[in-house]
Amino acid sequence: MSTVTASPPKTLHVALIGNPNTGKTSIFNVLTGLRQRVGNYPGVTVEKKVGTIFLPEGPGYLVDLPGTYSLAASSLDERVVVDVLSGHTPGVARPDVIICVVDATNLQRNLFLASQVADLGIPMVIAVNLWDAAIKSGLKIDLEELSERLGVPVLPTVGRRGTGVELLGKAVAEAFEEKRCMVKLAWPREINAAVEDIRKTIGEHAEVPLTDVEIRRMIFDADSAVLRRLDASGIGVRAAIDRARESIRKLGMNPMAAEALLHYRHLEKVLAGVITAPEQIATGATESIDRLLLHRGWGLVAFLSMMYFVFQSVYTWAGPFMDLIDAAKGWVQDLVAPMFDSMPMLQSLVTDGLIEGVGAFVIFLPQILILFFFIALLEDTGYMARAAFLMDKLLSWCGLNGKSFVPMLSSYACAIPGILATRTIEDNKTRLATILVAPFMSCSARLPVYILMIGAFIEPRYGPWVAGFTLFVMHFVGLAVAIPVAWVVTRFVLKTKGKPFVMEMPPYRVPRLRDVIWRMWSGAQEFIVRAGTIILAITVIVWALLYFPRPESVAEETAAAFIAEQSLEQNSTVQAVIDELEDPESELSAELGRQIDSAYLNQSYMGRAGKALQPIFAPAGFDWKITVGVLASFPAREVIISTLGVIYALGGDVDEESGDLRTALANAEWHHGPLAGTPVFTIPVALAIMVFFALCSQCGATMAVIVKEAGWKWAVASFFLMTSLAWIGAVLVYQIGTALG
Repeated sequence: MSTVTASPPKTLHVALIGNPNTGKTSIFNVLTGLRQRVGNYPGVTVEKKVGTIFLPEGPGYLVDLPGTYSLAASSLDERVVVDVLSGHTPGVARPDVIICVVDATNLQRNLFLASQVADLGIPMVIAVNLWDAAIKSGLKIDLEELSERLGVPVLPTVGRRGTGVELLGKAVAEAFEEKRCMVKLAWPREINAAVEDIRKTIGEHAEVPLTDVEIRRMIFDADSAVLRRLDASGIGVRAAIDRARESIRKLGMNPMAAEALLHYRHLEKVLAGVITAPEQIATGATESIDRLLLHRGWGLVAFLSMMYFVFQSVYTWAGPFMDLIDAAKGWVQDLVAPMFDSMPMLQSLVTDGLIEGVGAFVIFLPQILILFFFIALLEDTGYMARAAFLMDKLLSWCGLNGKSFVPMLSSYACAIPGILATRTIEDNKTRLATILVAPFMSCSARLPVYILMIGAFIEPRYGPWVAGFTLFVMHFVGLAVAIPVAWVVTRFVLKTKGKPFVMEMPPYRVPRLRDVIWRMWSGAQEFIVRAGTIILAITVIVWALLYFPRPESVAEETAAAFIAEQSLEQNSTVQAVIDELEDPESELSAELGRQIDSAYLNQSYMGRAGKALQPIFAPAGFDWKITVGVLASFPAREVIISTLGVIYALGGDVDEESGDLRTALANAEWHHGPLAGTPVFTIPVALAIMVFFALCSQCGATMAVIVKEAGWKWAVASFFLMTSLAWIGAVLVYQIGTALG
């Protein structure tokens, strides 16, 4: 007797779509909880959020598509939505069911997207979100009648509270089993005939047969991704599209507006009698608050005050936690180092390479967590849209928009969270331009360099007032360069087209603590996973360049010269000096260790590179020691402090306020060339160093984040652009400063 084994139930792929500011992300978080992961769609920088949703038949896949107002794909985010829904995204299955999230207080406009998606013939569920806001405003919506007319399940939800969201899983299973698709728009005969004409023109040339929906996208979209895909294959269909648009004009409609007009006519009939609005809508709290926060004068004051508070919080609140992490890193290094006393190279790799590399990205976590906390608050309350509106006029002339301001301001604390904050910018070219200029902002890592140079050379000569003013000015050098760079990049490289900045103003809402915490957690987790490996690799590579080669002869020669020098200074025998060095706790022994470390660094691959490249930096007044410090600082700017400490035999534990280091720099002289016998560090040299560090791309962590957010091409372009501008700036400052005496 044979048995029949039942096939396992199909794992459903569910897509979550909706307009921006409809609470789609809140619903996604409730449906998936912690069962979600973040990545990028293949070949693009658009973020992909995928989670597990529990359905009556078992777990399914839920993908949260970027927020969009329509399928007229003009931005990269919108193209991703179209490609995923039509099954053209590699590695992403075409959805079996779609959950469309709509705003209950603006139903007709939100259902426009659902009406477009209905053309795809995919089962659908409508989540009427912000139901509590609709009730408060006095709106009455007959959801049963709406469900009957649309032909799909329609459920009321309040995403940020989780109300009604648990019923979506059952509705998804029901829509899939019963193939409940939303009622489609009945297209005019002329448009259907135009679709057939284009289909015949394409014939069998298309690799994959195009659907009616894709052909209509070619007709209605000014910049159709489908058409560009066909053009790449050498298929000429533009004449057929022109004929189609001409037939639409004969109907008395603009081809670019016909789709919206027809869909809204369709939705007016569907919604007739379904929505009952109060005779007089009371002015709510949102309108009252906006009178102040969107005021031309007071609104700007409130915005700048709030941004200053956010910036100061990221800058100051993170400080104690970063110091704690740095102390913990040092404690681990001290704990681990004795385990490898018999293997110096392995000891240095573990402590100065691996542990230092891990600490290099973990130390940024406090700033990232605090920044994402404020971004989540500003977005969830609805204020972020107002902030973007206020700042747009100040930034639009150089190709950026209002949403670029928060990432740029955040980058004054650290460029890493600033770059991550660009994810709030929908337009991909504007986001990319903001990513490229964010590292120019004077982050906290540049501060030690400013303090060292100002404290050693500016303040002793000109006093504290000039020193303070210099420090103030240095924080705006990067900004002064970033704005024209943004103008050049957007106009000549990215070639962005000027377009009005249109943004919906959502109502003010109380943030949900769970969503805020989740944003902080996911942002920190993604930074560690996506950027941590690159930062660690960069740190280990730089360690190797500073460590190798390490012949024993260097230590022997340095020790012999040191012993001879000390015997002369102390007027004692060589053996007496050797006896004193045998005590590892003696100051003389520590001094010899510093001399040996300096000698090894001088002949390391990094030291040799510094000497070889010094002629390139000579026009900026840099000697080979400064050049080595510059090269060693590419993973992290502040590394120049410890590098100079080692080079000048003071040890790597000096800081920017070290009196010994400042004295050593002030006493440094040129030993060769036309400047022999003159000081290396002058006022123009100090200013040139500060300008170089203000503009140069010297942060491996930032480069790693740019790679992940924009790709290798733009990371390399950013590196060479910033480094070139830094060199030019340093040379100009030194040459002009020297000429002026």
